[in-house]
Amino acid sequence: MQNRKEKVLLLENIHADAHRAFEAKGYQIESLPKSLPEAALREALVGVTALGIRSRTEISPALVSAAPDLVVIGAFCIGTDKINLSACTEAGVPVFNAPFLNTRSVAELALGHMLALLRFIPDRNNEMHQGIWKKTASGAMELRGKTLGIIGYGNIGSQLSVLAENLGMNVVFFDTSEKLSLGNAVRMDSMADALRAADVISVHVSGSHQNINLIGAAQFEMMKKDSIFINLSRGYVVDIDALAAHLRSGKLKGAAIDVFPAEPDNGETFCSPLQGMANTILTPHIAGSTQEAQKAIAGFVSNKMLNYLAWGDTRLSVNFPHAELLQQPGQHRILHIHKNITGVIAGVSRVLAADGFNITGETLRTTHEVGYALFDVSGTITEGIADALRQIPGTIRVRILY
Repeated sequence: MQNRKEKVLLLENIHADAHRAFEAKGYQIESLPKSLPEAALREALVGVTALGIRSRTEISPALVSAAPDLVVIGAFCIGTDKINLSACTEAGVPVFNAPFLNTRSVAELALGHMLALLRFIPDRNNEMHQGIWKKTASGAMELRGKTLGIIGYGNIGSQLSVLAENLGMNVVFFDTSEKLSLGNAVRMDSMADALRAADVISVHVSGSHQNINLIGAAQFEMMKKDSIFINLSRGYVVDIDALAAHLRSGKLKGAAIDVFPAEPDNGETFCSPLQGMANTILTPHIAGSTQEAQKAIAGFVSNKMLNYLAWGDTRLSVNFPHAELLQQPGQHRILHIHKNITGVIAGVSRVLAADGFNITGETLRTTHEVGYALFDVSGTITEGIADALRQIPGTIRVRILY
């Protein structure tokens, strides 16, 4: 009962492979180069089944409530902190992301920044553009033999660890979770220990609210004199004013920042206390923005969204129970999302039995909030049966997939 006139909205210049993937399955696609403010997005979501976004679009509870046709959201990036996952779950909207496909791109940029900052490349570059020839070795250092402190040892931090060690660096790290050390990396007992030990600090933590202002004046004071600081994670992780003060005082040798507390859309003016700072690299949230990464993410996330739309597969969803049901020839599939309360599945069985349906396959997965069930039945499912299933107490959403 799928309608291949269903609409897909892709925002923020998502790679064209995503457009092609949906188009190949018969969906109508609208692609826009940037994010939309909430009022405009609410209007654009009328009649939209699937929404694809990147890191700038905010999905609020009010927006989710105003988009009853929305079935699935794809975050074509790592972070989902701009998406209210609880509201999506309550509305029966699974969210998929790409948790590891741009890790190499981010790790490579972090390495590039280290090399540039230890050699004062930003300053030498600016001088050359002004016609100043300043050939000097003063303060310039090799990466080899330096200690890298990684704050956050997830997919990106751990890959950076391996790359840095291969270039001759010593690696220490801190993570709030127990993580397996790769190579010769040493896990520190506290973030303070990692900050005090490192010549270069690179931050790769999640978008969790507990990481807001994780690095402030007190943490910069813990760092070595002439250390390098890099943040490619989230803008609100670092107190930018404190960072500027420690660059200005000479405590830090340099910094590279790719993410900021407030990030303008394309065309808007960017302002930061870090502008004009010596030996400081500022980039517009591009750490994961390579052609290789964006192509891989487009294929991965669109595939997850399409598999959910077609078969109800929720594996790797960030907010839904993970479930799949193998296809059976000649069968018809019902997707039932409900509050995790007793009696719902019994109610589904009663509705189907009353109409003479034989359930030939089923799976049920639950979280504390929701239950997610797939049923394969031998008979054709009418809208009347679908409506009866929607009347079962606790039901959030019913979809007839085929």
